[in-house]
Amino acid sequence: MTDTPLPQRPLAATPATAPLPFLPSPGQRRVLSTAELRARGVSAAEAGARCRDGGPWQRFLPGVYLLHSATPTSEERLHAAVLYASGAGAARAMVTGAAALALYGFAAAAPLTALERIDVLVERTRRLRSSGWVRIVRAAEPPAPREVTGVPVAPAARALADALAQITDPHTVRLLVTEAVRDGHCEPGALVRELNRARLLTRPQVVDAVDTVLAEGRALAESRLYEMVRAESLPEPLWNVDLRLPGGPHLGGVDAYWPEFAVAVELDTRSPRRDEDGAGGGAGPGAEWTEHSRKRETLERLGITVVHLTPRKLRDALEQQAIVVRTALMAAGDRAPAAYVVVLPR
Repeated sequence: MTDTPLPQRPLAATPATAPLPFLPSPGQRRVLSTAELRARGVSAAEAGARCRDGGPWQRFLPGVYLLHSATPTSEERLHAAVLYASGAGAARAMVTGAAALALYGFAAAAPLTALERIDVLVERTRRLRSSGWVRIVRAAEPPAPREVTGVPVAPAARALADALAQITDPHTVRLLVTEAVRDGHCEPGALVRELNRARLLTRPQVVDAVDTVLAEGRALAESRLYEMVRAESLPEPLWNVDLRLPGGPHLGGVDAYWPEFAVAVELDTRSPRRDEDGAGGGAGPGAEWTEHSRKRETLERLGITVVHLTPRKLRDALEQQAIVVRTALMAAGDRAPAAYVVVLPR
């Protein structure tokens, strides 16, 4: 690999192979845009001369140059893709899709060296086309990027949605979706919202993978709820019960109930799919959310305190959630007696 310094004199006086004053150090990026070269005193004509056959540089992408003649590394390809998509201005561009999953360390994702294309996310209004091995993906409002190994990368949920748009194999889809949630790359709600935005929830392989992950997520949250009660020495509740008024209507199911305290715990594991434009077979927009709110309001009118816990809170702050439940139990004596309800196994 040959590193070549940048010229500070006109091309006519400086042959393309002549030594030049500027030499990037081993730690410096060797992928530069036309604007960056110009700022260093290198004209487009000079850069073009150095990219001719047998020259020391390569024209990597439109407006992007590689300052050596060897095979580019994966890191150089990533930087070049972002430089190309960013353009001459300060437009936001970030790696997404399969390349982003590889940067996040997804075991089920293809390595960077195996990718023929790199997807880059830009604002929808940009006049920019895919070029060479860079594929442009557009967003009405691009998310805030995260920096991974010095490269701006789309959040995991968005990156996975862009990757799944190109994948049809059900096994690969299931592996990626499961890994995204199970390994904490993104929350199920964020992932489902991105999949819904990308209209991928009409694909059977994606729907099956999401349903499996949501079911696994609920089972794991229930396990953590059991752990919280026992590890924090809370009174043992009645688990997974239905509540009804005597001779009256069904009030709804809860995950844990302390009848002597009139306190219920409900895990909020609703599928966000059904709260987004009625997707996923819900009765309509927000149908599941409406039912969820109705149940809570009904129980609280009867004097039953409902504590809502999310899988994320149980995972990240189990002790704090135990304090919330314990506080609700301790406050029972200060409340008016709750209505009598019938408790049935669910």
